Amino acid sequence: MTTSTVTAPAAARPPRTATVPDPARQRRRRRLTQWGFVAPAVVFMLLFFGYPLVRNVVMSFQHYTPKTFFTGDAPFNGTDNWSHVFRDALFGKALWHTLVFTAGSLLGQFCIGLALAVFFNRRFPLNGVLRSLILLPWLVPMVVSGIVWRRILDQDTGVLNSFLDTLGLGGHTPWLTSPDMALLAVILVNVWIGIPFNMVILYGGLQEIPKDLYEAAALDGASAWRTFRSITLPMLRPVITVVLVLGFMSTVKILDLILALTDGGPADATQTLGTLTYQNSFVQLDFGAGAVVGNVLILISAVFAVFYLRANRTEGK
Repeated sequence: MTTSTVTAPAAARPPRTATVPDPARQRRRRRLTQWGFVAPAVVFMLLFFGYPLVRNVVMSFQHYTPKTFFTGDAPFNGTDNWSHVFRDALFGKALWHTLVFTAGSLLGQFCIGLALAVFFNRRFPLNGVLRSLILLPWLVPMVVSGIVWRRILDQDTGVLNSFLDTLGLGGHTPWLTSPDMALLAVILVNVWIGIPFNMVILYGGLQEIPKDLYEAAALDGASAWRTFRSITLPMLRPVITVVLVLGFMSTVKILDLILALTDGGPADATQTLGTLTYQNSFVQLDFGAGAVVGNVLILISAVFAVFYLRANRTEGK
């Protein structure tokens, strides 16, 4: 007789349910991912900008000598460095020269650069070749430009005085040896160096202005000056702001050009905050005083940056 075994049916498995992601966990993961991208930039800024800035501020309140600079044992002397720098008549003179040098350079670079940008905005033969040649002063290192211009502006053997003598305009102008002419000569050289940068940026801004606006202005009978004042300048305002801000930041701290041309002379006629920082720190080895002047430069740049940001925020409203 055969026996049959009856197997019990397997227990029914519960249906699989999709796991619902935790919103809080997703937010944490997204936040960690965002910080992962931001962290390298933050670390870079803290190491190469934050630490030197804080170190320079601390140094301005310490008595530094060549020995204590390397050992790091400089004692704190309160505000002695600051009072010493501010009482020095050379600091006031250097501050004034810095303002004049920066304002004169920005005005000359911007006006000539804008004029050239408007000129090259029209198509004509050799447009690209001439624009390329104008870029040369911008591509040459500033020290090289300073040395070349020092030879050009030499009172006795300079090319410029020889050319003026040929024209009968007087060829003995002391461009770099007269306290009354030296600062003007340095400003003119810096204008020559900065024109290409202004022209390139402003030319790019002009290329973005719609041509339809100029056609509509021509149909309305607007003159060239009216078109420039009512269309070109308003449309070019954001680019102008960028040019002036970058120009200010690069001009207010110029050192190598002045050192190559006049070394701060004659009779401190071209002494600026940049050259004063260099001379205090690396010529007189008074690192505390050099740090004070450097902090003044940083403060001037920060104030300018704040005004720039507030102006942009006001325009955006």
